[in-house]
Amino acid sequence: MARAFVFPGQGSQVVGMGRELAAAFADARDVFGEVDEALGQKLSALMFEGPDTDLTLTENAQPALMAVSLAVVQVLRKQGGLDLAKAAAFVAGHSLGEYSALCAAGTFTLADTARLLKLRGRSMQKAVPVGQGAMAALMGAELEAAQAIAADASAETGKVCATANDNAPGQVVISGDVAAVDRAIAIAAARGFKRAIRLPVSAPFHCPLMAPAAEAMAEALSGVALKAPVVPVVANVTATAVTDPEEIRRLLVEQVTGLVRWREGMLYIKAQGVDTVVELGSGKVLTGLAKRIDKDLAGVSVQTPADIEAFLKTL
Repeated sequence: MARAFVFPGQGSQVVGMGRELAAAFADARDVFGEVDEALGQKLSALMFEGPDTDLTLTENAQPALMAVSLAVVQVLRKQGGLDLAKAAAFVAGHSLGEYSALCAAGTFTLADTARLLKLRGRSMQKAVPVGQGAMAALMGAELEAAQAIAADASAETGKVCATANDNAPGQVVISGDVAAVDRAIAIAAARGFKRAIRLPVSAPFHCPLMAPAAEAMAEALSGVALKAPVVPVVANVTATAVTDPEEIRRLLVEQVTGLVRWREGMLYIKAQGVDTVVELGSGKVLTGLAKRIDKDLAGVSVQTPADIEAFLKTL
């Protein structure tokens, strides 16, 4: 069995996440406490108790999701002797999850990862005023068709519209100015794509409108030490493996405005011999996507104490 460990992105947050881990494992509590201290914020209380409106805020959701993922990793290490370099051929994370993957692989410290994600979330929210940007999922559209729709909507409106996430076959997300995204939805319907859904997000992620956030992350990342990951990381923007710290730093900046090539990344690891995708952290979004991307990819979700116990038996 060849595994890739993957880490969820925004949208997988839910009030109560991590609470069962914290109750069961001191190692998980230690992770949550270190993140709280790094941020000067009782983020763990927000994760465990809500309110949902505050947890969903980008600047909270991003470090919170990372904290749960790294708590799972830490428990696997301490309770089961997990050696990431031996257990996984690759790591990857969806958008913010790429930071979780890099932290798990030793590129960033936990405290640096928490602070970077807090800044990333805050900068992405500030880049475009609420109500001016939008995102939509074009269901049934492949990447090339979605790119053509976005380009036509942008040309017709004179506003930004770009493909943001290539998640799985028939599931591509577009992002940009409200007028251009709404026009793209209309164009998609006219071309026979009957389901185009506006997403409940507060900013248009992974498009050129995020340029101010990319600049903020470039500055922040320039002041943080990066180590080579112990396992190759499949980068969102290239869908190939990377291990060089300076290349990782550059790609993380590009990722803020660039397309998340998740479908291609999963096909890449499959071509390298991976047969099992292990999702560490909140939710099962990436587990579900893996099976849609390639029916021969097995998906395993590890987020509860019971999941951890079951997974450790497979190592």
